[in-house]
Amino acid sequence: MQNQKRVVVDYVSPQINCGEFYIKRVVNEIVNVDAHILADGHDVLGASVLYKHQKDKKWRENRMHLIVNNEWKASFSVEKQGFYTYKVEAWVDYALNWQHGIERKIEDNQHVKSELLEGVEYLKNIKVKTDKNDSLYLDHLINIFKDETNYNEAIKEATSERLHNIFFNHPEKILVNSSKEFQVYVDRKKARFSTWYEFFPRSASEQEGVHGTLKDCERLLPRVSKMGFDTLYLPPIHPIGEVNRKGKNNTTEAKEGDVGSTWGIGSQYGGHKDIHPDLGTLDDFKNLIKKAKEHNIEIAMDYALQAAPDHPWVKEHPEWFKWRPDGTVQYAENPPKKYQDILPIYWESKDFKNLWKECLDILLYWIDCGIIIFRVDNPHTKPFYFWNWIISKVKAKHPDVIFLAEAFTAPKVMQQLAKQGYTQSYTYFTWRNTKHELTEYVEELTKSEQREYMQPNFWPNTPDINPFHLQGANESKHIQRYVLAATLSSSIGLYGPVYEYMLSDALLGKEEYNNSEKFQFTHYDWSIENKLTTVISKVNYIRHQNEALQQTNNIKFCYIENDNLIAFYKWNDSKTNELLIIISLDAFNSQQGTVQLPLNELGIHAGHQIEVQDLITNSKYNWGSEWNFVELHPTLPFHIFKIKK
Repeated sequence: MQNQKRVVVDYVSPQINCGEFYIKRVVNEIVNVDAHILADGHDVLGASVLYKHQKDKKWRENRMHLIVNNEWKASFSVEKQGFYTYKVEAWVDYALNWQHGIERKIEDNQHVKSELLEGVEYLKNIKVKTDKNDSLYLDHLINIFKDETNYNEAIKEATSERLHNIFFNHPEKILVNSSKEFQVYVDRKKARFSTWYEFFPRSASEQEGVHGTLKDCERLLPRVSKMGFDTLYLPPIHPIGEVNRKGKNNTTEAKEGDVGSTWGIGSQYGGHKDIHPDLGTLDDFKNLIKKAKEHNIEIAMDYALQAAPDHPWVKEHPEWFKWRPDGTVQYAENPPKKYQDILPIYWESKDFKNLWKECLDILLYWIDCGIIIFRVDNPHTKPFYFWNWIISKVKAKHPDVIFLAEAFTAPKVMQQLAKQGYTQSYTYFTWRNTKHELTEYVEELTKSEQREYMQPNFWPNTPDINPFHLQGANESKHIQRYVLAATLSSSIGLYGPVYEYMLSDALLGKEEYNNSEKFQFTHYDWSIENKLTTVISKVNYIRHQNEALQQTNNIKFCYIENDNLIAFYKWNDSKTNELLIIISLDAFNSQQGTVQLPLNELGIHAGHQIEVQDLITNSKYNWGSEWNFVELHPTLPFHIFKIKK
């Protein structure tokens, strides 16, 4: 016989695809749970969120509260890494329903002797759940509810707040109804807050014309640390194919001395588990990882599942590639781009199980070497369910591992990769320029369902993308774009040193660097410090000192009538750290405007004076109005104000 139910539990959130995918949090973050809870009639209802970590045996419970229109809310904190399960349960609370009813009758001057006797049964049922003091109190109530000589005291206690709290804290859940179970995956903090710096190891040499090494990278660690970056991402460090090797600027024929594309992986010197001999040895790499940790930097490795024509896989596992009737393999393409130096993997191979296993072994090999962050090249060109499988396998054994999806692709594809398990994702920030574009995009990321599962990572540039707005751009534009990334998103990245040195020469009509490091190594004077390195360092320091910038979702855009100025308020969950950021989008002219403070979110009333401190200049201002004048100049086109109420 079907269990009788009266209470409906509907529209539980957050959930992704009806619970098919888990939502995401980092350690000590909050999960805010909403549900529509209703029943026939007018009975008093009770509801709770139940949750437990994957290693817990018992559920923990937080009571929900009715907000409006049958919408109930509660929250819980996730305290350790791994999976949590949560669900909503609800019931008719007959004890509170009795108390509510007797209150109405007493207010109407009705005699409630019979109702008091009914209440005795609720007191008896709940007495066994209470502590000694409350148990003695309930015994007293049972006696006076039965004795009409104590009627006045009985009706007073029947409607008391103490009895209400006892009923509320020890509910008798009859015919309880539960939602389905949902999951939240909890990562380490770096999954939410990270500051990436990318450079090519082969360009790290102090001597012009000399191929850089991993030991050269060690020399640059203090520079990366000084600028405030905590993640150093290295493009592929594996042997580079010699067959069909690309020349400078992606020419199809390599000349003598051309080093090829780092993404053309595999040669006579090995494949994905090997290091390019010109960079050094495995011991050199392990030592780099160790030295980086001494500077509070983690090394992120490129994970690119593709092969050069002379990759060992081609001979050892020809079934992993799709051969044409003439015995050749179609090289990789992403029209109009062509990659003659790369053979795409045939993911529909009959030997796909061994292929998947080898791909997993590659990750486990480098994890054993000390790598726990991977930037994944073109994940959208591999099966979604492969990523679900491999990420799940890795995270089960190594929960600290972070995966960044390099997926400049269609929005739904990018979102699907995040659902399947990717920790972070590149985004469209690189091409969002106007106030409207930036506001609309950040609102999409932070106010839609995406906030629950997709952690954006904002990059002003990458080796693949030299955006038109940076080509020939001045210092102010470079500052503006970095500050936008660093304050709008808690995870950010930068391809240097071309960015801070403003080296933006491009191929005509393309968003590609001229003399791109993807196809050659370059010599830099890494000792140069300029205004950009100074500003980047200061902004990164501010990010590490202010929790409001260590998450992305707590953001509200503020009205400012000038479309060349963008203003937004950010805060941490406890609202102990609150910032107001104002950035000029004009790299050439001064801009003025009057910004409206978000009084409701700040929890203050009009006329209440607040102090704002510019964290860049250390200047302090007292604002006593909802509307406040600001002016920004191209020399320093932003304010990061810390709010003190």
